[in-house]
Amino acid sequence: MGDYDRNRALYDGAVQIDGVNPVYALLSPEEMFFRAFRFQDFDVSELSFSSYLVKHAAGQCPYIAIPVFLSRAFRHTSIYVRKDRIRRPEDLKGKRIGIPEYQLTANVWARAILEEDYGVKPSDVIWVRGGIDQPGRPEKIKLKLPDSVKMIDAPADTTISDMLDRGDIDGFMAPRAPSGNARVNPNIGWLFDDPTETAKGYYRRTGVFPIMHVVGVRKTLVEQHPWLPGTLLKAFDQSKLAALEKLSDTSATKVTLPFVEEQLKAARDTLGADYWAYGVEKSLPTLEAFTRHHHAQGLSDRQVRVEELFHPSTYESYKI
Repeated sequence: MGDYDRNRALYDGAVQIDGVNPVYALLSPEEMFFRAFRFQDFDVSELSFSSYLVKHAAGQCPYIAIPVFLSRAFRHTSIYVRKDRIRRPEDLKGKRIGIPEYQLTANVWARAILEEDYGVKPSDVIWVRGGIDQPGRPEKIKLKLPDSVKMIDAPADTTISDMLDRGDIDGFMAPRAPSGNARVNPNIGWLFDDPTETAKGYYRRTGVFPIMHVVGVRKTLVEQHPWLPGTLLKAFDQSKLAALEKLSDTSATKVTLPFVEEQLKAARDTLGADYWAYGVEKSLPTLEAFTRHHHAQGLSDRQVRVEELFHPSTYESYKI
């Protein structure tokens, strides 16, 4: 899993997982997803929601998910463009957009935003696949995309960051910012001039706070220990609550960032007190939207019902 405040109480030992003596590995998303889906290196792993859905829809996933959403983000900040060419989202029609992988969860959400709110369909652009920092990045899992999707590979000796800097492509879509000279090029910037306000409007219209990552448990392990998904959900939830309690203590800010109190208030005012909810019920609009867009974009060969996304034991809990 990633090194996030919401996980810290787990790996520093403040929160225990009932019946489990875990060994934690704190990794980047690229490494843990590659190792999980290519080699099943982990018993429990943070997973790309999109990669999980590709495999789950086809009945080929070695993991079953639990509704722990370790990464959520409004992906209006994931779309960069040549500001000297692109003035508004509709200008992307017929243009070339660089991507590290087509099936990345961030890109599913970004394409959904472009199509739903601005009429720019995946078939309206040319997708150029390549690494952000290093040339030659492949898709981590095999895809069978619709014929209408136009995909080409970046030249073997260059990255999509460098292509954006040179002007070889018109846009860039990824969970990370472009690197190198593209990061400081004055002609490159976010597609949306004020992505925060645009995202807030999106949430008010849709009730969707995009989910990026879920937690997966190896199916063979669950067969041996059917109680494990439920106890993992409990522990991850306790760890997140501990992080939020610390974040709310503003006697001394817990993150290296100004205006934390104001941002925390703004998040709660916009998304509600439990703005980073785990579990299915409070995230139902988001889960339904993602499964719908994922299938419409040709990534899952069927639209998966929310009722089958997660282990059955995590859909309900005890009450006192």
